[in-house]
Amino acid sequence: MVQYNPKDWFGLIFKFHKSDTFRTLFWVMLSIALYSFGAVYFELEILHVEPKSVTVMHTLLGFVISLLLVFRTNTAYDRWWEGRKQWGALVNVSRNFAFKVISFVPESDSALRDRLLNADACYADVLRGHLREVSRAELVSRVSSDLETNESMHHVPNMIAQNMQKDALTAYKTHEISQAAYLSMLEDINKFTDICGACERIKKTPIPYNYNIFIKKFIFVYIVSMPIAFVSDFHYWTILATVFTFYTLASLELIAETIEDPFGLDPDDLPTDDLAITIKKNITEIRNQ
Repeated sequence: MVQYNPKDWFGLIFKFHKSDTFRTLFWVMLSIALYSFGAVYFELEILHVEPKSVTVMHTLLGFVISLLLVFRTNTAYDRWWEGRKQWGALVNVSRNFAFKVISFVPESDSALRDRLLNADACYADVLRGHLREVSRAELVSRVSSDLETNESMHHVPNMIAQNMQKDALTAYKTHEISQAAYLSMLEDINKFTDICGACERIKKTPIPYNYNIFIKKFIFVYIVSMPIAFVSDFHYWTILATVFTFYTLASLELIAETIEDPFGLDPDDLPTDDLAITIKKNITEIRNQ
């Protein structure tokens, strides 16, 4: 995730980072400029006709497309923010579970303590890899060596949660922890699985296909017809107006595409790497108290 100062207006205006939409769309914008020049030149210099203004229709279509893009960006941002809330909840539940392990599990059973805390510490690391569709072998390598690995389970976050539940149940059955302590720990373990499921829902439920295709087609038709509609009013300035309009509309669509899957490695994705490291540090501090 890009770290920046939101109050630095001029610094942000003149900054073009590697994922900036201007860089991404540069060659398409150049193609649009050449097309617009050809359309304007053909009408003004070859046909020698004074085209009639039809900007009213494009004004109405522009209003419609702006509504579509507002809905598109709002929907994508909702997914991004929901992902951030789920990872914030993961940070909290990881800390709470570590506190409960230290408080409820007796010091005499240090092996059980270590297994529960190690499972807690590696869960976030495994989850971020799981959401990025990392191979199972890579995910298993991130699991603490003292945890049981089930080769028949391909869902590694569930495997860790299962280890945590088994250890907590064993501690309850052997009377090392009370029933109230067991139920309290079980509640946190269930939250791990709930957070994982919520993140999977965000990742695996993109915007409906027809809606996505319709927006792209709408932008294409709007931009392609724009030089014809505006040439009578702006003449060769139509080229600049068309390119700028395309840049604005396409940038909004690209931004929405980037943030609707917030668990990847794009600059605007969630800082899941930093959050996973933070969780490990917090658990280490709690363990050492």
